[in-house]
Amino acid sequence: MTTAQIGVVPSFIAGQWQTPAAEGGTEVLDANTGELLATVTKDRLDVAGAVAYGRTTGQRELAKLSLHERALKLKELALHLNEHRKELYEISYKTGATKIDSMVDIDGGIGVLFTFSGKGRRELPNSNVILDGPTEPLSKDGSFLGTHIYTALTGVVVQVNAFNFPVWGMLEKFAPAFIAGVPTIVKPATPTGYLTEAVVRLMLDSGLLPDGSLQLLSGSARDLMDHLDYRDMFAFTGSAATASKLKAHPNVIDGGVRFSAETDSLNAAILGPDAVEGTPEFDAFIKVVVNEMTTKAGQKCTAIRRNIVPASQVDAVIAAIGKRIDERVVVGDPRVEGVTMGALASLEQLRDVRAAVQDMLDAGGELAYGALDAPKVRVAPDTDAVAEQGAFMAPMVLRWDDARNPILHSREAFGPVSSVVGYDTVDEAVVLAALGAGSLVATVCTNDAQAMRQLSLGIAGHHGRVHILNRETARSTTGHGSPVPHLVHGGPGRAGGGEELGGVRSVKHHMQRTAVQGSPNMLTALTGVWHTGAAQSLAGSGKFGGQASNVHPFRKSLAELKIGDGFVSDLREVSLQEITDFANETGDTFYAHTDAKAAEANPFFPGIVAHGYLLVSWAAGLFVEPAPGPVLANYGLENLRFITPVGAGDSIRVTLTAKKITPRVTDEYGEVAWDAVLHNQNDEIVATYDVLTLVEKTDSTYANWQG
Repeated sequence: MTTAQIGVVPSFIAGQWQTPAAEGGTEVLDANTGELLATVTKDRLDVAGAVAYGRTTGQRELAKLSLHERALKLKELALHLNEHRKELYEISYKTGATKIDSMVDIDGGIGVLFTFSGKGRRELPNSNVILDGPTEPLSKDGSFLGTHIYTALTGVVVQVNAFNFPVWGMLEKFAPAFIAGVPTIVKPATPTGYLTEAVVRLMLDSGLLPDGSLQLLSGSARDLMDHLDYRDMFAFTGSAATASKLKAHPNVIDGGVRFSAETDSLNAAILGPDAVEGTPEFDAFIKVVVNEMTTKAGQKCTAIRRNIVPASQVDAVIAAIGKRIDERVVVGDPRVEGVTMGALASLEQLRDVRAAVQDMLDAGGELAYGALDAPKVRVAPDTDAVAEQGAFMAPMVLRWDDARNPILHSREAFGPVSSVVGYDTVDEAVVLAALGAGSLVATVCTNDAQAMRQLSLGIAGHHGRVHILNRETARSTTGHGSPVPHLVHGGPGRAGGGEELGGVRSVKHHMQRTAVQGSPNMLTALTGVWHTGAAQSLAGSGKFGGQASNVHPFRKSLAELKIGDGFVSDLREVSLQEITDFANETGDTFYAHTDAKAAEANPFFPGIVAHGYLLVSWAAGLFVEPAPGPVLANYGLENLRFITPVGAGDSIRVTLTAKKITPRVTDEYGEVAWDAVLHNQNDEIVATYDVLTLVEKTDSTYANWQG
């Protein structure tokens, strides 16, 4: 669908597209030409219906899928959106975005889906319960345990997004909520909501989404918060002033609505004392600053607003910024060849930015580069004209003689505007950065490790992210203003205090952490993970509890294997000669394995002891089932701890128990984590660890194998 076909931007509520009447609506214009694109209704939307549908249908349908199954759907959605990138780019141009801007927004949003899909399937269980931390024994005999679990919130997440990233802004919130199993209601900003609508329509038309998992509110939804309670989350991106009003709503203060905000912030870039003109760090700094001023025409909550540089470098920095802009930046309609910076999102936004710049100039700022007048823009090939209908603004740099001017550290011009201020000491640079009262991100640009450490640790408590830039990362950095889905996106204080993205952390933001207590059997049944003391079905000789009649667990496919299935071995005696041979063969001749007198002097050892890795190797020999079968590979150990030393003449045995079974949704095999415990002849625990194996879902590959 193109914007020309929209008319009134529709909403998708309770499983249906709804298009209200156009009368009295807000007109949305092409940011470059002023052409009327669409109308957004001012009539109130059925918010209550959307919330109710999400809590019922959305919750029910999402709960039918596991974390892995939902994560896989994100990959499928990403592939589907990738096929329609060209048409989304055509719509995006109308928002004032260049091709590069659209890549950041559209490709970046699709990339978020890919990343969360991969991380969700690699790092989370294939269930709907996530264990949090170790089990805590609450009784001496181990019959009563405690642990923590994460489960999906039982309501909806409402996301209210800003105009500057109509695609990425939505998908960065949608992806973790969807994996968690929480339905999403999207409320986009009016100036660019038509692009969000196009993406939502593509996602819904794909047929991949469970009913109720995604709804869209295009228009007035001032009563959104009135319909939410403790089951729900409200995720807001926008101005700090609006966030403060929303946080004061009774349903947040008293009703328990989970409120997350990512708001505007006066982000800083600090040039280290060593990064003088002519160094690679100086050049990298200038490149980053100009990029942040011009990408999305500076309309980024992560853009650099304050450049804090050595006082001796202020003039050089301003001159270098201006030179790079003159050489590389062409303002105009992004559909025209050669244009590198488009318009602001709307004429209203243009007025706001100009007003902010004027306030800063009136308060003591000096316009060191650029002008407030309407810029020359390229609206046709090889033609510059003065902007008339479009929301164009040229880049500007402000200089401040008073480094602590309150307006510098509190007033944001949300456009291609950046300030430069000088400092005399590193400690002063830290103080200046902190005057922003909480920011999303700061860049520290230096090749001096000591200065970097002083700056980074000094400002970390005031920032959600610190981007360290030097000659080693100048070419590989993802950039100052580009949040990545692997890391937390948010910041303290003015920045809102929220945390979006951050890999599986952000999935857990959409879940409830609950302490659970019970017997090992009950906690095993609840979590799907075997807990020490829970029932086992052990194969073995019978000497230590294993039954010879039971099938060895390595002979079972995932279709047959159950939590608690396992194997217990007989004892194997350790000889001094074997310890000596292992030391000589491996080169591990640490004195505890080779020198009796030195070993006896060590408070941890009774004399010469066996290597821990020798014991682990023997344990594998004790529990392995050597014939081909469902177990395809051993791919590692986790949590290995050596507890009781084993000397010559001692014996060891191993108990192996299927602890966690994780089928892979895209493969014919899954992962099994086995709880391994080594005991000595006195039943003392020698070592504990987890063995990780890959196991076929069904025993087909070797079903007819004959030994």
